[in-house]
Amino acid sequence: MSARKPVNETRRKHRPARKARLGQNFLIDPSAARRIVEALGEIANSVVVEIGAGRGALTKLLAARAGHLIATELDKMLVRELRVAYAEQDNVEIVHADFLKLSLSSLRSAREKLFPADRAKVAGNIPYYITSDILLHLLGQHQSIETAVLMVQREVADRVTAKAGSRDYGLLTVTTQLFADVERLFTLPPSAFSPPPQVHSSVLRLTMNPKAERLAIDAEEFLNFCKLAFAQKRKTLLNNLRGTYEAGEIRQALSAIQTRDDARAETLSLEQLASIYRRLSSTSSAI
Repeated sequence: MSARKPVNETRRKHRPARKARLGQNFLIDPSAARRIVEALGEIANSVVVEIGAGRGALTKLLAARAGHLIATELDKMLVRELRVAYAEQDNVEIVHADFLKLSLSSLRSAREKLFPADRAKVAGNIPYYITSDILLHLLGQHQSIETAVLMVQREVADRVTAKAGSRDYGLLTVTTQLFADVERLFTLPPSAFSPPPQVHSSVLRLTMNPKAERLAIDAEEFLNFCKLAFAQKRKTLLNNLRGTYEAGEIRQALSAIQTRDDARAETLSLEQLASIYRRLSSTSSAI
C-alpha cells in the first residue's frame, strides 16, 4: 500500500462540510426543529409554506404533519436533492424560487383546492442577510398568513419584540406590531447550526393581527409617517417631522397625548404614534 492512500483517506475524513451557499446556516439541532414545527400548532388540515428548506431539517417534520407543504428553496443543488427525497410524497411540493419574489396570494390562486378559506402557515430558518426583507415581505402579505414561526438573528428578534423606550425599539418594531402579535419562543447558540454563525438565533412566532382598522389609520400612509418619525434616532420627533408638518401642530399633537416636545419616536408606543399621525393627517397645513 502506498503512503498516499492513508493520507488521502485522512483528508477525506477531515474535509470540511460543503460550505453553505447563499448565506445559509443549516439547522442541525433536531430538538429545535421539532419545537419550531410544534409552534405552528395543528397543521394536519393546513397548507404550510417553508422559507428556505435547505437540507430539510424542518421539511422532514413538516412533510409528516402538514396537510400540504410548499417548501421553497433558492439553491438549485438543494432543490434537486429535496425533490428526489420527497418524490413519493403527494402532499409535498419543492419550489425552486426566491421567496422574496413569491406572492402567497398567487400560490393560493394556483392551488385553490388546497387553499380553502383558511390562510397559510409559514415556517423557516431565515438567512441573516435578508431577515428584515423577509419579515417585511411577510407582513405585506399578512392577509394570506395565519401564523409564521421564524428563526432569526437574536439581534433582529430584540428589535421586533422591543418595548417603547428601549434601545432596540424602532421602525421594524412598529411595522411588525402593526400587523402581528409577536412572541419570542426560544434562543439557540451557534452550535445548533452548520456552519455555526457568529451570533445566537431566536425563534419568533408571528400571529397575524392587523391593527390599522382599530387604530383608525391607513397602514401604508402611517408607515410612511413612521419612516419620518424614526428617520434620525438622535433627533426628537418634532425635529424629524417638522420638514413635513408645521411645528405648532406637532407640538399640539404631542400635548394631546401628554408627551413632551423633546420626545423621541422610540419612546412612543404604536398607539401613541397612531394618535399623533391621526391628528397631523387631519390638518390641512402639511408643508
